[in-house]
Order: sequence, then C-alpha cells, then structure tokens
Amino acid sequence: MNRYTILVYTENFIGILNRITIIFTRRGINIDALTASESRLDGIHKITIEVTVTDEQIIQLSKQIEKVVDVIKVYYFMDDEVVYQEIALYKIPIESLDPSLEKVIRQFNAHIIAAEKEFVVLEFTGHKEDTQALLEILKPFNLLEFSRSGRVAIAKPKFSITDYLNNKT
Repeated sequence: MNRYTILVYTENFIGILNRITIIFTRRGINIDALTASESRLDGIHKITIEVTVTDEQIIQLSKQIEKVVDVIKVYYFMDDEVVYQEIALYKIPIESLDPSLEKVIRQFNAHIIAAEKEFVVLEFTGHKEDTQALLEILKPFNLLEFSRSGRVAIAKPKFSITDYLNNKT
C-alpha cells in the first residue's frame, strides 16, 4: 500500500464531490484527506484527495473518476512527487499560557492568529505528522479545540491543466 495524492480538475457543479466520493465508497477505500478549491483558471476547480491504496487501485480509481461527467482530468502522484502541506488550528485557554508553551510555539514556528479574553488560537502549517506531533504536545496545556485541513498539494512534475486543455481541442 502506498500513499497517493489524486488531483482532480473539474467544473464546479452541484453534486460533483458526491459523485467522486461514491467511487471510493463502492470500492471500500477510505479517503484520508480531501480538499476542494478554485484553480488558477476561471470555472475550473481542483479537488485534492489523499488515499492509501495499492498501485492497481490507484490506476482503477483514476480511470473511474475520469469517467464522471464534469471531471476534466485526473492525475495521481506518490508523496515524493508532490509538494504538500496542511494547516492546523489549536485553541488553548489563556490560563495555560506559560514560558514552556512559548518555547513549543517557537520550536514549531507556530503563530498566534487570535488572542481573545479566554483563549488564543495557534496556527501551524506542515505535514500531517508534524501537525499531529504538535497536537500531542499541546494536549497537556488543556487544549480546547483542534482542527486540521486536508492536504493542499502541487505536483512536482511539470504539467499544466492549461496544456491539457489546449491539446484536447
């Protein structure tokens, strides 16, 4: 089993995400992370899916996703073929702030993005293993809340959805 990042370029129509995730459900494959956003091209959106599957499964998944109406193109990459990050937010009560917490914040290069009367919110960007490591360290500081995004990724191999669209016509 290998961890893959699937990049799906699609038009943004109602139900597209549901149609794509059903493919995984029917095959009994768990999605480890999923993000959706606009791409640099007007009208084209990018869905980033992180999965742990076999080489054969990734090929079949990609082929099946490309058959979905409104999907323009699907690419898949192993972890070493993409640059990726996740963002994590950590909510900590004000009374937990002390010099040892400041040291942790500096060590991880995290940022305080909100300071309220009763809590502060830290932001940290990194790989899932890094955001998880900071989570474990912050738990003893009476962590109130934690939220992590899915993977945001850009492929290392040179390709462009624009090139694909230009060659398609």
